[in-house]
Amino acid sequence: MNIIGDAASAIKAVWGDLTTPPEPTVYGGGGGGGGGFEMSPEELHTVIGLWEDELKKVIEDGEKIRRIAEDLMPPGRDEASASYVDSGISSLISLQNQNDSMKMYIEGYIEKLQIARDKTMATDAANTMRTT
Repeated sequence: MNIIGDAASAIKAVWGDLTTPPEPTVYGGGGGGGGGFEMSPEELHTVIGLWEDELKKVIEDGEKIRRIAEDLMPPGRDEASASYVDSGISSLISLQNQNDSMKMYIEGYIEKLQIARDKTMATDAANTMRTT
């Protein structure tokens, strides 16, 4: 049994290959001043889709963490083996808590983006009605 190799495999299963971070995409038109920005409903829809994709990944990560924790067994019946597993479980619980926190954050952020999109669409519709 290769404990370090198994741990590295578990980390890769949860987080993937972290050697090349993706390039971020910036959405929304800058307008300067006031610290705000504007997005069209289409841009908001795209951003919401990106966050929904991230939420799916976080949920999948949570499932992987849960499965790893369920499968973590001491390599022997001695105290050192049990201590190793206890430390691993403690780390996985912390990781699961972080994952749960990220999931709640993303869900709340998606909700705010959806509200913004709906308000933008309503404003656009009202402005269209006034100009016709």
